Amino acid sequence: MFFTKKSITCNLQDDISLSTPIEELTFTVFDTEATGFQVGSTDRLIEIGAVQVKGLEVREVDKFHTYVNPKRQISREIMELTGISNENVEGAPESLEAILSFFQFVEAHGSSCLVGHYLSFDLLLLKSELKRYKLGLKKPKTIDTLDFIGYIAPSYDMRDLERYAMAFGTRIYERHSAIGDALTTAYLFVELLWQFKNRGSCTWGELLKATDSQARNIMY
Repeated sequence: MFFTKKSITCNLQDDISLSTPIEELTFTVFDTEATGFQVGSTDRLIEIGAVQVKGLEVREVDKFHTYVNPKRQISREIMELTGISNENVEGAPESLEAILSFFQFVEAHGSSCLVGHYLSFDLLLLKSELKRYKLGLKKPKTIDTLDFIGYIAPSYDMRDLERYAMAFGTRIYERHSAIGDALTTAYLFVELLWQFKNRGSCTWGELLKATDSQARNIMY
């Protein structure tokens, strides 16, 4: 007999017409922090931060933030990097509760997709945490600002969020803080959306096409 692992879903708006103008869409921009960089194996989630983008503007009033109890000590190196102490996470929710709260925030705002910078790291971290509860993660619709930059400015070849924010003249918030990096990413994303729109591309379908790295490699 075969048993199927139960999967958690981040409920996004899935009935959006491809002709919908991008200024009518809502995006959830998020970031995570962990106890280290081996997020597919030993390291644990310690923070989630998110902010909404709607109408080509960052809605700073619509923020989500939680620390996450990793059930282990945070190293001095990570405390110095992120500013997150063991005291910060001691009374925080464990990862499943925190992830479900984040997904509820996304759903409540009617988001069309999740946006992040170097999203593969964050998604792997969420997936690894859910796996500890014998749960899977149904991959949500996402936009990685790295892919978007690859379309808008393909000559840029770097990964650091702060350097991109400086290059595009957008706001920079506290680094290696989930909410700070989410805000920095959100303002960078809005600038990319405006540049995208100024090039004559203005619909949800065009945005999906431009930010699909595999499609771009084939078509552009």
